[in-house]
Amino acid sequence: MKRFLLAALAAAAIAAPALAPPAVAQQTMRFAIVPKAMNNPYFDLSRDGCMKRAKELGNVECIYKGPIEHEPASQVQIIQDLITQRVDGLAISVSDAEAAVNVIKQARDAGIAVITFDADSPKSARQAYVGTDNKEMGRQLGRELIKRKPQPGAFITQSGGPAAENLNERLAGLYEVVKAAGWKEASGSPSYCNDDSALAVQQLSDMVTANPDVDAVVPVGGWALFAPEAYKGFVNAHKKNYESGKLALVMPDTLKVELELLRDGYANVLVGQRPFEMGEKAMDILLALKKGEKVEPITYVGLDVVTKDNVAEFLK
Repeated sequence: MKRFLLAALAAAAIAAPALAPPAVAQQTMRFAIVPKAMNNPYFDLSRDGCMKRAKELGNVECIYKGPIEHEPASQVQIIQDLITQRVDGLAISVSDAEAAVNVIKQARDAGIAVITFDADSPKSARQAYVGTDNKEMGRQLGRELIKRKPQPGAFITQSGGPAAENLNERLAGLYEVVKAAGWKEASGSPSYCNDDSALAVQQLSDMVTANPDVDAVVPVGGWALFAPEAYKGFVNAHKKNYESGKLALVMPDTLKVELELLRDGYANVLVGQRPFEMGEKAMDILLALKKGEKVEPITYVGLDVVTKDNVAEFLK
């Protein structure tokens, strides 16, 4: 009898794993990162940071989707499509801060976590912002100009879209520093290129031609440098003034193409953002929100100042 009981218990132990319920698969969260424009190489870095962090987390899928060109209405439509697809979270670089308010509310009402990155919509229902302190970036551009040309003169600047909150903050920071130092803005400035690289170069060329005595070019975005050959043509057309120090070129961002232009002598300095880090942190923040955790309402990722002295380090 005892021998029979022991055999029965052993058989039950062997059968137990087969009778146990299967392990529940961990749910994959689908987070979409929505740039202003997919033809802007700046946002490729945010995409890469998003993809890298999603892979590291394991239970997160990064979806990269936005308008091909800078079109606020198209961005809103894409966000609405993502809401319909019931993604778990959205990280948006907002093209038009006011236009985004309603669509962000729609997403939140649908139970979707929403943050902004790179460009904010502070009046919206977004739950957090991760990106550059844009006013400080504008100030830093101004400081770098004054460092190279302490004597005030005339400057031109350029922005992307007039409704972009981040770019307007950069302009405000730039004006705060340079106008306090006695600099005057030249006629026709700022121009708005709608994130179009070819148009950006043409606008810079037109403004400098219209203001031949201008002392500095200080855009608040690096669009012109994303068309490197055209940008080189612009600089070469004003080579005498640039090489003599009469004309200063203070440029934003530190993408590889921009670092190469700086190395080759086509800019005095770059003030760079960290879009890769924005993409990484966006995934962490959205995941925390979906877990019901508290997050910081504002996360700044910092700036880099690059000159010919340290450009090799950034090109590694």
